[in-house]
Amino acid sequence: MTLNRRIFLYFFSIFFMMLVIICFFQYQREKEFRTEQLDQQLATYNYSINKFIVERNPSIKSITDYVQLFPDSNLRITVIDTTGLVIFDSSVENGLQLGNHLHRPEIEMANVSENGKAIRHSISTGKDYYYLAHRFPNGYVRSALPYNVSLVSMLKANTFFLYFMAFILIIAILALYFIVRNFTRSIDRLRIFTKNAEKEELQDIDIEFPNDELGEISRNIVQIYKLLLQTKDEVNKEREKLIKHLQISQEGLGIFSSEKKELLTNTHFIQYTNIISDKQFNSSNEIFSLPEFADLNEFIDQNLLHKKLTKKRLTIEKGSRNFAVQCIVFQDDTFEISINDISVQEHENELKRHLTQNISHELKTPVSSILGYMESILENPGLDPQRQRFFVERSFQQALRLRDLLQDISTLNKIDEGKRLFEKESCNISEVISDMLNDVHLEIEQKECIVLENYNPDLQIQGNRLLLYSIFRNLMDNVLAYAGEKLTIDINCYREDDMFYYFSFSDNGVGVAEEHLNRLFERFYRVDKGRSRKMGGTGLGLAIVKNAVIFHRGTISAKNIPGGGLSFIFSLKKK
Repeated sequence: MTLNRRIFLYFFSIFFMMLVIICFFQYQREKEFRTEQLDQQLATYNYSINKFIVERNPSIKSITDYVQLFPDSNLRITVIDTTGLVIFDSSVENGLQLGNHLHRPEIEMANVSENGKAIRHSISTGKDYYYLAHRFPNGYVRSALPYNVSLVSMLKANTFFLYFMAFILIIAILALYFIVRNFTRSIDRLRIFTKNAEKEELQDIDIEFPNDELGEISRNIVQIYKLLLQTKDEVNKEREKLIKHLQISQEGLGIFSSEKKELLTNTHFIQYTNIISDKQFNSSNEIFSLPEFADLNEFIDQNLLHKKLTKKRLTIEKGSRNFAVQCIVFQDDTFEISINDISVQEHENELKRHLTQNISHELKTPVSSILGYMESILENPGLDPQRQRFFVERSFQQALRLRDLLQDISTLNKIDEGKRLFEKESCNISEVISDMLNDVHLEIEQKECIVLENYNPDLQIQGNRLLLYSIFRNLMDNVLAYAGEKLTIDINCYREDDMFYYFSFSDNGVGVAEEHLNRLFERFYRVDKGRSRKMGGTGLGLAIVKNAVIFHRGTISAKNIPGGGLSFIFSLKKK
């Protein structure tokens, strides 16, 4: 089936279903409208009879005369007292001889909702009636019309609109046919182009497309494809340059096929693998037999069959040298192994220098503030007591900030030390989150925030309770400090598998500019330095969060939420 036919049938089906639904809905409304009209007419009779009885207390003959004034000659009126006894029936000479009517369907329904109706056979007259009964304080009044062909016809819906809808359907089919035919003209010409592109016969072919949006898109596709052909040779040249660059790169790089056959290796890769193996290899393929590459070899075997991009990192120690090894398995069943000599301390020393500078800078601010306030107090003995108290309070606040900063630095150093300083035990994450929320409930109430908790109450993990608390506490403090007020904060364990729990910690606040997202977890990094220091932040909260997550063998990242807000996505290993 061609594309234009499929599109035609698709939209025709949708339009046809809509018309069927509209027709059904309109038909039901028409029936209900006619039924309501009949009910209103019969209700008018009931209320008129009841008013006549209440005001005049008439005799049976008077009621009969009054009923004869109504325009419907086939109308049957029945008056029933509260016990179900028939006082009057316009179709039966002696209504008192009729049975008790309390259990008639329309009377039972009227007892519940003040009015009731039914279509049934009358034993008294031997006819079918459409009954409508109303309950009044002094009894029941029931009116009925024979349920015959005339009444059934009156209750039927008018089918004129069905013919109108059929006419609309025919017009829509014709319009849809012409629209689809014009719509697929560009696609048909684009199909011709792709067939010629497969045969590489595009040089002498100039295909014209319609002057519409699809035609413009098609022309752009053709132009882009021709540009790709023109740049193909340039890409091949750049590939040669890239291979030469890899050969002189300081990183050891090897690319292998799915059979673990060497496709490309540079000199540093050969050098580093020979250092790791303690012997010279004739081919880099032999590295997979080394015990140091056993985990990497297993990872490659497991992921070559998945046909998706995966990576694994490990560190190999050899003598006094350390090597960072990374393996990336590509979707085309090839994989890449890179080896870096990380034993050189220059990079680490540079990081330490930066860290020392940051710490010095962060400590300098509160210390300078404290010295300034204290100096003002000492040099001005006659200073106003209220002013003195203000300086002391500000000094105390800076001292608290200094304490928090030193405490955060100590926590990060302990996390860096790893297992020696933090013992692992069985922890219930929901209890940790509950403790955190209890500790910050005043701040949450002041900010008028709503916290949504979407997680299983029995999330067990083998970890350190103090670090788990610091993860959720620092994330909550970050939201309360910087995201705004009247927020909705969502703590969600959205997935779990055999190894990990996967969490999201989200808010609908102001979010963070995209250029800051990748640096949020750096130590002392601030999105807004002045505003952060004014609020008393140490600049280490999210760094603690990241290191605590890594301690629990998880990963963490941040992303902006469409419409506003920030979400931290992280995982925690179960065992």
